[in-house]
Order: sequence, then structure tokens, then C-alpha cells
Amino acid sequence: PALFAEISADLNLSIVQIGVVWGMLGLAGVFVSLPGGILGDRFGVNRVLGLLCIFGGIAGASRGISSNFISLTGTVFVFGIIRAMMPINVHKAVGLWFQGRDLGAANGVVSMGMGMGLMLGPMISATVLSPLLGGWKPVLFLYGAVSMFIGLLWLVRRNKDERNLGRAQQVSTAQFGKGIAELVRAKTLWLIGLALLFRTGGNIGFVGYLPLYLRRIGWDAAYADGALAAYYAISTLAVIPISLVSDRIRSRKAILFLASTTGILGIGLIPLADGPAVWVLVLAVGLFMDAFMSVIITLAQETKGAGLTYPGMTLGLIFTCSQVGSFISPPLGNSLSNFHPGLPFLFWSLLSLFIVIALMPVKEGARRSFRS
Repeated sequence: PALFAEISADLNLSIVQIGVVWGMLGLAGVFVSLPGGILGDRFGVNRVLGLLCIFGGIAGASRGISSNFISLTGTVFVFGIIRAMMPINVHKAVGLWFQGRDLGAANGVVSMGMGMGLMLGPMISATVLSPLLGGWKPVLFLYGAVSMFIGLLWLVRRNKDERNLGRAQQVSTAQFGKGIAELVRAKTLWLIGLALLFRTGGNIGFVGYLPLYLRRIGWDAAYADGALAAYYAISTLAVIPISLVSDRIRSRKAILFLASTTGILGIGLIPLADGPAVWVLVLAVGLFMDAFMSVIITLAQETKGAGLTYPGMTLGLIFTCSQVGSFISPPLGNSLSNFHPGLPFLFWSLLSLFIVIALMPVKEGARRSFRS
């Protein structure tokens, strides 16, 4: 998102076209999230994550060769296919290697790592790396190279215990049908997936539009990108403490409801705020960004049934739902800005209300792990 202003000026893109490009990540994920989880179940997370990072680096760098709306949309879609499968297998690895009361905190550490990357992007992409490297395209080439290097680390770092554990958790081809049947009957997982659809849709739309909105109302580019970086920064700092609290109070839903309520109020009030008040609202919403993902994934992992036997499929299902939200929300929300620049925030605030409604019937499971 920090590069959107530069990209739109270079390729002559409208605000709605930017929303479509941003939504391509979600559209791609709709088709591959469940297969991505199955790959991890079948071949093991180390091998799958290594290859995903390498091919993801290549696909991510290919966005830098885009010359118009069509080519950028296509390269982002291809990148999104690979990108969507990564967090599923990362969180599956957490479920394999951590148990019981440690599970929420472990997911929190992983989410903190994701948050650190999301924080660094707005901080350095447009204001540091783009001027240093000569534009937005070399920035994407650099990020692709970093991803490929991380992929190599995943492939070479495989000790004996990890290999044995991976083989023990691999699912045979004959078990796939049984796993899918269990997922279809797991009503709680579908409700969690629906909640994640609303949450991811609202969050993706919000972070993609926020820098553009702040520039539109007269903010300097550095401050606009800084607000987004601050959003990710406070999320990164808060994710582990909040995840630990969810472990201690034995209630994942309490954290999720608090996060959703903050989203309803914080996002909805941004069009009415100015100056320091915008920073306060952005920080309040960002406080729960990564923590929400950490806690709701832990809630799904603790769900009785398929979540314990077929972890990759389970995470693939709920991430598929989240990708639907990622695809629909940005272009739909951005299009509302044609009527008033503040309307997209009201739309994404309403999605936070739907999260609460979706989670109401969900019953929390016992504290169990994939290995229990």
C-alpha cells in the first residue's frame, strides 16, 4: 500500500483499479488456500514452505515488470496464489511443535513476525528504498530476493526431530476424502471462517485505503505512510501479550469480541477525526490486528474434530474464507469513496460488527494441540 501512490501515478491507475489490484491477492487465495493446507499435510511443512518462499519470491519480483493495469493485476494474482499458502503452513508448523497452554503464545510469536514485516514495508518502501533504488519496481525485485533467501533457509534447516515429526503428521491420499467430509460437517469451523472473512476483508480494505485517504485529505506522504507503519508497529508489540492473556483467561472469544468492538468504533470514527485523533484511532485498531489472527487461528486449532486430525485442511478452510473477504472488500470499499472519502471506513466498520454476530454461536473447545 505504501507504493500505491507511486504505482498509480506511473501506470495511470484509478482508485478503484488500485482496489482491484489489491483484491487480487484475496481472489487467488480463494482457489489455493485449501489445496495449500493439503500440501502441508501430504508433504510436510518444511519442504512446502521452502518451495513456497522461493517461488513466491520469483512471483513477487515479477510484479516489478508490470507496465499497465492488466499486467499488474495478473502478476499480483500469480503472486497471491503462492502467498496465500504460506501462513497456513506456518501456523500448521506451530500446531505441530507447540502444545496446550503454549499454543496461543506460539501463534502470537509467529504473528509478531508477520507484523514486523508489515510494519517495515510502509516505513521503508516508499520513503527509503524507492528513492534509493530508483523506483517502485526495484523495491519489488529486492523483496523477491529476500523471500527466495528465506526459502533456502527452510529447505536446509531440517534436523532429525523435525523430519520424524513431519512424517508422522503427513496424511495419505486415501485420508483426504475423510478429512474433507469432516470439514464439511464442522459447523464451528465454518462460523470461524465466516468471522475471519469479515475480519480480513475489513483489515485488508482498511490498510490499503488508509495511506491514500490521508494523502487525499492533505497529509504529507511520510506522515500518511507513517500512520500505517504505526498501525503495524503497535500490533507487533501487542500480539504476544494479548495472546498470552487469551491463554491465561481461558477465553479466546473474549479477546475476539474486544478486538471487533475496537474495530467498529475505531475504523468508523476515522472520517470524523483529524490530526492527533486519527493517530489515536489508528493505534487503537492496530492494537488487535495481529492478535486477532493469532487468537482466532488458535480457536480453530482447538476446535473438536477435523482441526486436530487434519490441521492443514482445517487452516486451509478458514483461510479460504478469509481470502474471499480480501478479494471483495478492497474494490467494493474503495468504490464508495466516489460518493464520499469517508464512506469506505463506515463499510469496514460494519464488517467488524458482523464478526461479533458470526462468533456468537461458537463454543470454545478444550485446550488441545495437533499432537494431543
